[in-house]
Amino acid sequence: MDLVVFLGLCLSCWFLLSLWKQSSRKGKLPPGPTPLPIIGNILQLDVKDISKSLSNLSKLYGPVFTLYLGLKPTVVLHGYEAVKEALIDLGEEFSGRGSFPVAERVNKGHGILFSNGKRWKEIRRFSLMTLRNFGMGKRSIEDRVQEEARCLVEELRKTNASPCDPTFILGCAPCNVICSIIFQNRFDYTDQTFLNLLEKFNENLRIMSSPWIQVCNNLPALIDYLPGSHNKMLKNFDYLKSAT
Repeated sequence: MDLVVFLGLCLSCWFLLSLWKQSSRKGKLPPGPTPLPIIGNILQLDVKDISKSLSNLSKLYGPVFTLYLGLKPTVVLHGYEAVKEALIDLGEEFSGRGSFPVAERVNKGHGILFSNGKRWKEIRRFSLMTLRNFGMGKRSIEDRVQEEARCLVEELRKTNASPCDPTFILGCAPCNVICSIIFQNRFDYTDQTFLNLLEKFNENLRIMSSPWIQVCNNLPALIDYLPGSHNKMLKNFDYLKSAT
């Protein structure tokens, strides 16, 4: 009985804390739909067509509005003018990135995609300098792109004009250009190691775009204990690290 009372008190405190956090932030954020405690506005979004849900909300609250994904507030920019003003006209002020706990669990805040602030600027500067040393912006890169384009055309000819889904083959081409720049070697489109790497990358992108990852990002303390597709993504990252 004592355990039930203790759990009830913990849930009550969490409930009250979420209410307090949401009410304290409202005055500093753009308008938006009223969030529910703990789960926020998740029930107001159609996970199968989130873009349509956001479009409908923008008609009610304007091109800039706030959504709560769990306890976490998210400011949504909807429409060309709002995005242009934030990312181009005020690009420096909006150059930061939000927290992505699942990715941080893997890369410890490093890397170009998910790092932030001063660290991101330093990594970006280093990456551009390194890519220039590898030939970025020079004629040698153009030659590599043309070589890969010829290989891509040959691969497409093997289909004999029969119906096919070219998505995967078209994804191989830019990956091979990057490999030829960094490793001075390209992979054949039938190379199993290359195909395995691409499969893991594509699978991770699908998982990271799923609603479940949003749940994990809102409960970062439970990432290591929750079952779900995020564990598959973490295993894929470990595979990619060991393979490269």
